[in-house]
Amino acid sequence: MSKKLIVNRRSVLKYGGAASVALATPYFFTRGALAQSNDYRNAPTGDTVTFGFNVPQTGAYADEGADELRAYELAVEHINAGGGGMLDTFSSKALTGGVNGKKVAFVTGDTQTKSDAARASAKRMIENDGAVVITGGSSSGVAIAVQGLCQEAGVIFMAGLTHSNDTTGKDKRANGFRHFFNTEMSGAALAPILEKNYGRDRKVYHLTADYTWGWSQEGSMQKYTEPFGWETVAAVRTPVGAGDFSQYITPILNSGADTLVLNHYGKDMVNSLTQAVQFGLRDKQVNGKDFVIVVPLYSRLMVQGAGDAAKGIFGSTNWHWSLQDDASKAFVKSFGEKYGFPPSQAAHTCYCQAILYADACQRAETFRPSAVGAALEGFEFDGLGNGPVLYRAEDHQCFKDVLVVKGKENPSSPFDLLEVVEVTPRAQVEYPVDLLGGELGPYNDGAA
Repeated sequence: MSKKLIVNRRSVLKYGGAASVALATPYFFTRGALAQSNDYRNAPTGDTVTFGFNVPQTGAYADEGADELRAYELAVEHINAGGGGMLDTFSSKALTGGVNGKKVAFVTGDTQTKSDAARASAKRMIENDGAVVITGGSSSGVAIAVQGLCQEAGVIFMAGLTHSNDTTGKDKRANGFRHFFNTEMSGAALAPILEKNYGRDRKVYHLTADYTWGWSQEGSMQKYTEPFGWETVAAVRTPVGAGDFSQYITPILNSGADTLVLNHYGKDMVNSLTQAVQFGLRDKQVNGKDFVIVVPLYSRLMVQGAGDAAKGIFGSTNWHWSLQDDASKAFVKSFGEKYGFPPSQAAHTCYCQAILYADACQRAETFRPSAVGAALEGFEFDGLGNGPVLYRAEDHQCFKDVLVVKGKENPSSPFDLLEVVEVTPRAQVEYPVDLLGGELGPYNDGAA
């Protein structure tokens, strides 16, 4: 077996948009030579290349996982056809049918929203199925675990739904890339809207999913709301998949809090929000103020599950199907024609990640991780539904506009459940690269 190839990011050179890589040898490989070199992990040799889609098919985040798989299947159709959906609006025109002369095939895994299960399914797809990329997931704990595995194995990881700061902060890796926004951006976007609508000097009770995303979301909400007097009176950690949250909600009634922040996602958010409303929290007055509930990270799928309980409640989201830019309309149309309903933000994120990875491979003329990474680093693009976007080179985090939304009071259909109240400009949610810590380290091209 050949020796594992580690490529330092500082040795990746770019010439007029073309990527070439300086390895730890006296030679510099041109793009053409690199494309023909197969001494990296899972270099495809036939007429297909395999993508690995690792999503929660069971567990608390399974609804998001189902929509992710729908989006991946649609993305593969568009990549192989060289057009359709947002591929027609994407500012890069590199993809014209397949990738590097190969059609895309795919395999799937079930993360179960558990880090060990997610790593095991990713490992199987890499080792047994020859996947050149792993993408997907709806949990930051899973994303961080799988990102670490992909770094060790020598394949690219294109994260799905992962909102914790840590994914592109202290736990970032050179082989990992995130299109989704993070809790730092949610706090920056959401806090001004909360102050405007609910005022200053509130007493806040946090219920927080007990893993990296929940901790990150809780911290970001505190960071951006405490300056205008939102004081935390309690922060209680809850297990993922708890189902019944009544034991956590009952103490809120006598806590003196007039605000509940639900740092929950997926079915956990559906259950905790529904139960909070059933306990009468939204009808209470505390400290001379109407009691309010905030859900910092929203999705249409969650609002669909929560029903009336979500009406009027603020949160943030990465994308929404009601956006009227050409790219969003093209994606909604193609997704709706295939599946009969509009896509969620989970679907949008994963579709984008598949397109962005395939495009980077085509521009680099290889599937070698270090060259694909070089094509993604500092890549600026448009036409994927969030306006102009930057994949920042220093931490592999995407920066784009962030949406503040609230549950619609009078929805016109089972899917028209969120109202976009603010499109927060990208400049307002950008932050210094050293804010969240961590080091990317070198690329790993794996072993042939």
